[in-house]
Amino acid sequence: MDHALVVIDDTETHRALLAEAGQLARDTDAKLTVLAWITPDQADETADSLEVIEQVEGTSYGEPDSNSAARQFAQQFADDVFESDDDSIEFTADGIVIEDGDRADEIIAAAERLDCDHIFLVGRQRSPTGKAIFGDVAQRILLNFDGTVTLKMD
Repeated sequence: MDHALVVIDDTETHRALLAEAGQLARDTDAKLTVLAWITPDQADETADSLEVIEQVEGTSYGEPDSNSAARQFAQQFADDVFESDDDSIEFTADGIVIEDGDRADEIIAAAERLDCDHIFLVGRQRSPTGKAIFGDVAQRILLNFDGTVTLKMD
């Protein structure tokens, strides 16, 4: 493993996954990127909130990057997970804005853009029928990513 991508959300299962991936990356001297994703609606809400804050404070945060809210969440989440670690775990935070139907493709594209050879993600328990009808992000990543995938079930 040279560069790992950990896809996170705000759950205890994701915290545990990130802690495990961080220790593994540290022990193998691999790069670690923590990736959070948000929907376009969440990105718009963040931009609207910043605009209101700018008006109240009389400040300017500049033109918001659509991915910045997700990147900031990834940074804060990882800082929180790694704060009690005795040995520092170095990581880079990244964020993407994706539609629900594009999650697997966008995660794979982010891993390829960052030159990652390992993806860590949390999967959900689904029946075979549910997977066939609704698709499964974890399954699509397992089948389509040209690297190692570690899946922790929620």
